[in-house]
Amino acid sequence: MKIPFSLTPLFLCLFISLVQGQTQTPKCDIQDHGSTLKVFHVFSQCSPFKPSKPMSWEESVLQLQAKDQTRMQYLSSLVAGRSVVPVASARQIIQSPTYIVKAKIGTPPQTLLLALDTSNDAAWIPCTGCLGCSTSKPFAPAKSTTFKNVGCGSTQCKQVPNPTCGGSACAFNFTYGSSSIAASVVQDTLTLASDPIPSYTFGCVQKTTGSSAPPQGLLGLGRGPLSLLAQTQNLYQSTFSYCLPSFKSPNFSGSLRLGPTAQPKRIRFTPLLRNPRRSSLYYVNLVAIKVGRRIVNIPPEALAFNPTTGAGTIFDSGTVFTRLVEPVYTAVRNEFRRRVGPKLIVTTLGGFDTCYNVPIVAPNITFMFSGLNVTLPPDNTLIHSTVGSTTCLAMAAAPDNVNSVLNVIANMQQQNHRVLFDVPNSRLGVARELCT
Repeated sequence: MKIPFSLTPLFLCLFISLVQGQTQTPKCDIQDHGSTLKVFHVFSQCSPFKPSKPMSWEESVLQLQAKDQTRMQYLSSLVAGRSVVPVASARQIIQSPTYIVKAKIGTPPQTLLLALDTSNDAAWIPCTGCLGCSTSKPFAPAKSTTFKNVGCGSTQCKQVPNPTCGGSACAFNFTYGSSSIAASVVQDTLTLASDPIPSYTFGCVQKTTGSSAPPQGLLGLGRGPLSLLAQTQNLYQSTFSYCLPSFKSPNFSGSLRLGPTAQPKRIRFTPLLRNPRRSSLYYVNLVAIKVGRRIVNIPPEALAFNPTTGAGTIFDSGTVFTRLVEPVYTAVRNEFRRRVGPKLIVTTLGGFDTCYNVPIVAPNITFMFSGLNVTLPPDNTLIHSTVGSTTCLAMAAAPDNVNSVLNVIANMQQQNHRVLFDVPNSRLGVARELCT
């Protein structure tokens, strides 16, 4: 039986074959305008972080899973209340598929790439002279006439973790993954598309040790005091949306829209829930999951929001594959297997435990939130190999070494959807949109 739909090719090997089969060159130098920025995947031809050599499908799967495992450890540490400074996922960028935008910093402006991260707050950027930083294009403060250090007595210095003072300038040291990182708190003009943001506060990374330091910058889209939303409340009114492009587009270009203007009018919302202990994370109320036409039997406590433990469901742009707590995933997986065909042989690949070596017809999966149902077609729920020999359900339970209480709606499941974060009205909207 043939599959009556086109599966989303997720991995670099297929990306290369697609690019080789097309003569169109991505327009990487087109400038952003207004308050909308182009969003690229790091494997895009427009990204300097794309891997230098092709990987096999299996290698790609295992690298993506390793990245997600690290990400889940990080998110679990957040909800558990442990002190982990949000910088980026603890893997080198070529092993950490994510989405990036172009930003300009300083006067005259220096163009840098910043990773989007909805579960982090502050911007962190490698600066010239950084010892151990792997980026080839750091930010050069000496070349900017608007650059300034943040003083020890400032409000911003009190908002970073474990601030220290050498002289009058605010600095801090933190660890992430296997890396130790030293940075100073600084300000400069940040320009996003056509919008200059004077005196934007960010971390200027001075030294890193270990293998986890991210080579690119980070733009925090969380709800904390040093996030983009907090620093641009008058300009963007704590509202933004993104549309993450499908991996199958050789151009890999989506969009990040900042502010309430030009946001979709016909979109359904679900309330955002606030966890006072981890106010940056975008919690929503996931009430049920439907596989095909059947609502699967899930213990209510496995979906319940609990601010004390951090349990619940979040939308996250930095995780690749949706991760569900064990009782939730088991219920979804078992119903998926039943719908595909109980007599088919199920294989595994790394952390994916529901794979098939024959063509399948897969059911849609619907996440049912308060006031909002998001039905995912197989493009958003399946991965399959370049040669079409293996197909896997692109979801998993939390890794064995992560005591996670979080259900994470990840970026593969968000692809080709407009996801709108309306913080003033405490709501999150989702609508299908061809992002590429």
